[in-house]
Amino acid sequence: MLRTIDVRGRELTTAQWIAAVPRAQAARAEALQAAFEIVDDVRLRGEAALREQAARFDRVEDHAVRVPAAHLDDALERLDPGVRRAIEEMIRRVRLASAAQVPAAAMTEIVPGGRVEQRWQPVRRAGVYVPGGKAVYPSSVVMNVVPAQVAGVGEVALASPPQADAGGRVHPDILAAARLLGVTEVYAMGGAGAVGAYAYGVDSIGLEPVDVVTGPGNNFVAAAKRAVGGLVGTDSEAGATEILIVADEHADAALVAVDLISQAEHDEQASAVLVTWSQELADRVRAEVVERVSRTRNAARATEALNGQQSAVVLVDDLAAATAFSNAYAPEHLELHLRDPRPEDFVNAGAVFVGAYSPVSLGDYLAGSNHVLPTGGQPRYAAGLSAATFLRPQQVIVYDREALRAAHDDIVALAVAEALPAHGEAVTARFADLSAGE
Repeated sequence: MLRTIDVRGRELTTAQWIAAVPRAQAARAEALQAAFEIVDDVRLRGEAALREQAARFDRVEDHAVRVPAAHLDDALERLDPGVRRAIEEMIRRVRLASAAQVPAAAMTEIVPGGRVEQRWQPVRRAGVYVPGGKAVYPSSVVMNVVPAQVAGVGEVALASPPQADAGGRVHPDILAAARLLGVTEVYAMGGAGAVGAYAYGVDSIGLEPVDVVTGPGNNFVAAAKRAVGGLVGTDSEAGATEILIVADEHADAALVAVDLISQAEHDEQASAVLVTWSQELADRVRAEVVERVSRTRNAARATEALNGQQSAVVLVDDLAAATAFSNAYAPEHLELHLRDPRPEDFVNAGAVFVGAYSPVSLGDYLAGSNHVLPTGGQPRYAAGLSAATFLRPQQVIVYDREALRAAHDDIVALAVAEALPAHGEAVTARFADLSAGE
């Protein structure tokens, strides 16, 4: 369990660090091909394809794909009071953090009489996806919907897989969370098919195409976002979860172990990686993992993930090498169990959790941060879900006659240089007096 990757004593280039990263490449490639086929099937056959996919993947037939309002009301009425309090507190905290992500409009005077306004426009319609296969995530309802609402999105639709043990309904905790947030457009559809339905719309169930699709899921959901790229906007590919822990000899091996297991229980394809230069810590963590994982509810799933190609203990020479490895890996979740953590050096991560009292589980629920984060190395260039995901920066240009007149000669010179003289003529035409020799 937790194979060892030993890179001690080696001077690696950036490319070699990236090559050393443990990833389940075969699973991702398989998911990509399947997701494209599933999305295309929904494009061609709509509801019929969704129902066949529900029977195949969710073991559900003859269910209400568009969830009736009564299902949401019933779910909220039956929601455990303790869970309701926790969801409401999560909503409060995520709303606070999300509000800080909305940029203020800015007006810049370029020249007297000429200004450019930078404003942020919300998309009209968003489709959020909430997983519901191996586990149930009312927390993901909050993480998707709250930033969209804070951004000012007018219409938010929600999709989650139908549950065989709930008579084909979406899991009641997910429905209750949606009801608490005022979401009324909910669909019982899952996986890549749901992403395709959002992108193309399904007339027979009243689903109009959305402008942006967001939400976490397995590798098939992540791959489906590639399949609809260019047709709709998407957040980053939040696929099978990842945790990378960088720890020194002072770290608590038991805490490192439970945090690795906590993410491994998500999915057999989950990645759990420890990076350290302490052989003693590595040995103690591995022993703790072996001893503890069998006692968890999802032991079989977690064990398979921890034994997978994507999980490992990585032995490096020192903190500098650990930092280089982490930045090459670019994990979804990065935990720093270090006496001197220096989070500013760990620039590639979806979210960074600093210290023994900031576990990923905190971010999953109540930190106030968003848990929908990029995976598969995407944190090198992509951000996690936020209010900004649902906003489009837009520039508004306002120049008066004299401000344009002052730019006339330079515009004409550039238009001629680029062999686009009509560009210059479009400006000159506004000043007929200039052509008369004024």
